Amino acid sequence: MSDALIVGATGLIGRAVIDAFGDRSVTIVTRRSVEGVAPHHSERVAPPENWPDIIAAEKPAVLICCLGTTIRQAGSQAAFRAVDHDLILAAARGARQGGTAHMIVVSSVGASAKAGNFYLRTKGETEDGLRALGFERLDLIRPGLLLGDRPGPPRLGEGLATIAAPLADALLHGSFRRYRSIQGAMVAAAIVNLAGQVGSGVYIHENDAIRALAD
Repeated sequence: MSDALIVGATGLIGRAVIDAFGDRSVTIVTRRSVEGVAPHHSERVAPPENWPDIIAAEKPAVLICCLGTTIRQAGSQAAFRAVDHDLILAAARGARQGGTAHMIVVSSVGASAKAGNFYLRTKGETEDGLRALGFERLDLIRPGLLLGDRPGPPRLGEGLATIAAPLADALLHGSFRRYRSIQGAMVAAAIVNLAGQVGSGVYIHENDAIRALAD
């Protein structure tokens, strides 16, 4: 039985989560090997369609999902949904089959199944699907713009947003603080701290709560 199992380990947050676990071992399920992973971690490299069975067999205490793409990167809305909705829910079902009681998933600020924006609506529908699976504890991480060194080719839009982030953040007050940017490493630290928490229910963590958890 694994203490923690991570899917989505090749992206900004996933890599940061692995680093944040430090000397504690985690299991990584991925479609390709993650470069530079320390030998005390376990990798399960397989096509995504095999992930649910692998996760069920591992029986992790907590499933950490950092999966996420963009419509532009995926190539279409359908391809985006296949990752950010279908694959996430498939992994979650595998975890539930294996008896996992706790899941932590990186979503997005503004996620809502009623959103007019396709991206946010998909995120919201994914959250609703995860709620329906009946995890004893479900932590929904809703960061704003993620800052940090991303693997792969640079994304022009995100690059421009990152440059503008300090000014934009200074203008966001009150209920709008949740839209402020945040470092990926801070989100990862919050996730690792959540992995050790007990309690039941569905918890939503936005900007200020993520920062508090990271301390």
